[in-house]
Amino acid sequence: MNILFLDQSGKLGGAQLCLLDIVKLYHDRSLVCLLADGSFRELLEQHQIPVQVLTTESIQVRKESTFLQGLSSLKQLLPLIGCVARLSRDYDLIYANTQKALVIGAIASFLSRRPLVYHLHDIVSPEHFSAINRRLIITLANRFASLVIANSEASQKAFSDAGGRVELTEVVYNGFTPESYSHHQAEALQLRQTLQLDRQFVVGHFSRLSPWKGQHVLIEALKHCSEDVTALLVGDALFGEQAYVQQLHDQVAELGLENRIRFMGFRSDIPQLMTACDLVAHTSTAPEPFGRVIVEAMLCSRPVVAAQEGGAVELVHHDKTGWLCPPNDPQRLAEIIMNCRNHPQQANAIAQQAQQEASQRFHLEAINQQIAQLLAAIVH
Repeated sequence: MNILFLDQSGKLGGAQLCLLDIVKLYHDRSLVCLLADGSFRELLEQHQIPVQVLTTESIQVRKESTFLQGLSSLKQLLPLIGCVARLSRDYDLIYANTQKALVIGAIASFLSRRPLVYHLHDIVSPEHFSAINRRLIITLANRFASLVIANSEASQKAFSDAGGRVELTEVVYNGFTPESYSHHQAEALQLRQTLQLDRQFVVGHFSRLSPWKGQHVLIEALKHCSEDVTALLVGDALFGEQAYVQQLHDQVAELGLENRIRFMGFRSDIPQLMTACDLVAHTSTAPEPFGRVIVEAMLCSRPVVAAQEGGAVELVHHDKTGWLCPPNDPQRLAEIIMNCRNHPQQANAIAQQAQQEASQRFHLEAINQQIAQLLAAIVH
């Protein structure tokens, strides 16, 4: 099966990491087309996956775009649609991995008569998309997609609630290679020593710095924790959210937490850093479509607390494989952090149970087999 993959981003996020794992199966029979250049292109090339950047211009459509803003982007989109339609004639199907990729891939699939698969990595709701963008996603998926792969039941339900045809959808969770997240204890110990965290209870937060990812909630929670609780904020602003980064620094200064909050920036040693943490916190204030960092923490045998909304609820069984906390509730988050700090044996037992369950439930081999069967059913 030959597949033309489309993705809007040149930057690395959860959707791109998920796509990379899928593309590896078809690396000799595929082409990945990107609508922007960046680190994602470099990572694909490192894995010897054919990749082509279709444009060097930023496409002026955002999740919050209005109808008029959408119309203004048509001049940019039309040449890209024509290019993808021509390219797709050499492939069996078009695989759109993001919203902008869906817009281009849907029309291109109509022109080239190639089936379209849309991998939905988002919660299609007012918290995440403007009304015009929600209507565009639903209309194009309903009209042109042969299959919509939703990355969680929460994503599937939001798609259906917004008017999407539920019979088009299949829920497929992200896949992981458990071995990549184990055996990092020595490196984690070295990291704690280097960062001078030997006597600290370390809470890690792994996400791009963005208001809805809720780093401010964790910072507020630390105000209610004992002095030995330190937080590592791993990640940086990706989509023009520098004002939020400044807001976080101001919040830390205002609360007098400069010695207990570390801004780590973008890091490539995520398993090692996670293993160095005593607890990993997920604090999204809007429903999370899936929550890769939650599973990654589990695979690192780290206790995890997650916001009780969206796909996160499907990943964590409260008090059994982690803890669920109401979104935007720093007081309750602080209570969970302190409970974990004060009962390390219980926290470790929960982390071990989570590691065993996640290793089976989200194993990449089984996930990729599920996707391969779905794609084969469309082409044949």
